Amino acid sequence: MHIHPLITKTDDLVPLVERLSTHPFIAVDTEFMRENTYWPDLCLIQIASSEEAAAIDPKADIDLSPLLDLLVGHEEVLKVFHAGGQDLEIIHHLTGKVPYPLFDTQVAAMALGHGEQVGYSNLIEIDARPQHRQGRASPTWSRRPLDKRQIDYAIADVTHLASVFPKLLTRLKKTGRGGWLDEEMERLAEPSSFAFAPEDAWKRLKLPSRNPAVLGRLKAIAAWRETEARTKDIPRGRIVKDDTLGELAGHPPRSQEDLGRVRGLSAGWKTNEIGARLVAAINSAKPLEPHELPDREPRRPGLTKEGVLVADLLKLLLKIRAKESGVAPRLIARSDELEALAAGVRDRLNILHGWRFEQFGRDAVDLVEGRLAFAIENGKLKMSRVAGEPVDA
Repeated sequence: MHIHPLITKTDDLVPLVERLSTHPFIAVDTEFMRENTYWPDLCLIQIASSEEAAAIDPKADIDLSPLLDLLVGHEEVLKVFHAGGQDLEIIHHLTGKVPYPLFDTQVAAMALGHGEQVGYSNLIEIDARPQHRQGRASPTWSRRPLDKRQIDYAIADVTHLASVFPKLLTRLKKTGRGGWLDEEMERLAEPSSFAFAPEDAWKRLKLPSRNPAVLGRLKAIAAWRETEARTKDIPRGRIVKDDTLGELAGHPPRSQEDLGRVRGLSAGWKTNEIGARLVAAINSAKPLEPHELPDREPRRPGLTKEGVLVADLLKLLLKIRAKESGVAPRLIARSDELEALAAGVRDRLNILHGWRFEQFGRDAVDLVEGRLAFAIENGKLKMSRVAGEPVDA
């Protein structure tokens, strides 16, 4: 594979993109910093086909639009990432779009039984080649110039992906699990996962109250914080921390002067402009309308003592089924879904649809409803079917 020097000029990027666009897939990775910013600070983009690889410096005087057009367009080219959530967020921020079609090797490796948090070291086992990842440093990617060691590390990520992807694809086809991933990849490519209005920021916060006035204030001040953070390009927690937002929503100050007594705010908020904007947001808040209130059905329903035991049995069943099928348990079901099923919930559970239902959900419902039982026979755990009609998807 041909490795290019660091690309810092548009004239070098354009022909690279033209060549990459003729390949059936490209591997993509990014390096970024976000400790001090709201938006990720993109520091490097790595890209590879089966024939060549390069790192592109977005901090140079370079026009990235040909590369971005390739990533979010050219649907004949599959874009391959590994644990690509934050990479996709960066691309969405720059373009308003998400790469499509895409393939995430972490999700694919989970479908092949390589664990719930599949890192590059696990993918190395798939590739069966020694790689650079042992003891990788964590350089400050925003500093310039980048040294050769950093660039080599970064490019090796995508050359490795380009090597691993065909092997994963072959194994998925052999096991018949390629179709399992279609839904997961479509979900990853959903733009709404990366773009939300400030008015929806409150939904990401956990506040036990269902009081419309309290939640209305939370909605108003969470939107205010989101706008402040985006405008200043600093982490939202640097504006006001989540706990303080909850305190302000539940116990609103009567005046800006009272902000000086709120835990988590400095005395300066009594007189500064940002404090004035916060109070204005609180004063403008309106109680939530009935249709805006959170669903009464909790995501993690309370369980009786018997329900806890049922949930534990479901976790045991999940472990058994995951081992039998060679799939990472987390890809099949989450703990909150098992608890919901144990509590009697049947709606909006992924495990009751598609391949998850066939691999686990049907037996899970049968276990909860008494059609499947565990038993010990000759010192070994076994499952037995009890009389009764099995559930349909």
